Amino acid sequence: MTNMTLSIPEELMSRMRRFSEIKWSEVVRKAIEERVNDLEVMNKIASKSKLTKRDVEEIGKKIKRGMSKRFDEYSSNR
Repeated sequence: MTNMTLSIPEELMSRMRRFSEIKWSEVVRKAIEERVNDLEVMNKIASKSKLTKRDVEEIGKKIKRGMSKRFDEYSSNR
């Protein structure tokens, strides 16, 4: 198995120390594996997509506009 060095802010490390029973290296290993799996699935889906970069950008703009509208409605109702 390969070793990896990870930098963590001191404040986070002191919070982690309160949970000494947790095997943090295992938590990180699983998180990395899940992220890599997700990226592989996304790449597989994207490789079969017929969307162009322009299509994706337009969909992204529509999503952002919709989320902005939803946020504005939520904020005005508070």
